[in-house]
Amino acid sequence: MRRGTALLGLTVLLAGCGKANSKTVVLVVPTTPSSQAPFRSLYRVPSESMAPTLTVGTRVVVRPSAPKVGDIVVFHPPEGAEQEECGPTPHVVRLGGAACSEPLPTRSVVKFVKRIVAGPGDEIYVSEGHVYRKAVGTSTFAREPDSYIRACGMSPECNFPDLIRIPADHWFMLGDNRGESDDSRFWGPVPTSWIVGVVQLTTQAGTEE
Repeated sequence: MRRGTALLGLTVLLAGCGKANSKTVVLVVPTTPSSQAPFRSLYRVPSESMAPTLTVGTRVVVRPSAPKVGDIVVFHPPEGAEQEECGPTPHVVRLGGAACSEPLPTRSVVKFVKRIVAGPGDEIYVSEGHVYRKAVGTSTFAREPDSYIRACGMSPECNFPDLIRIPADHWFMLGDNRGESDDSRFWGPVPTSWIVGVVQLTTQAGTEE
């Protein structure tokens, strides 16, 4: 399990973050949905894999919505994500090569929170934590407009220079704290059907909406 996973179980969401023994675990605890908004869920972030965007104690309101690149979403990662297993046959990715391009086929029961950085059919590579994406229908790679991320640097975990293509109906997820996030780089893109919803609103701990 890496530095900090955004993992959400029945009552807890872990936001993937980090590597080996240095990682921290992000837990997001859901509260009871409001009667005025029956299709929303509210979670609290207790760790930093999505920092600086979602800091410890931040509450996020999540609603079902069609995902798009740039959205922060709550989703089920593939089984084996906490062990950094890439699919379709379980294995660990080689750092400094290609990011994981395909997940294990089984959905985990836990939930993570991450940002979508690429969608179905896109081609990407990662350099110093920055995603370079050739979107479907385009001919050139463009760097993600990522002023929201925390710098990653030259670590092998920040650099996956080999191109991968995102499978149909899948989405590639990264934490904003690029040097401290357990995400799709290690366990692959996520099918649309595993996405619980899109983060619509954030509030600080101790405040009401």
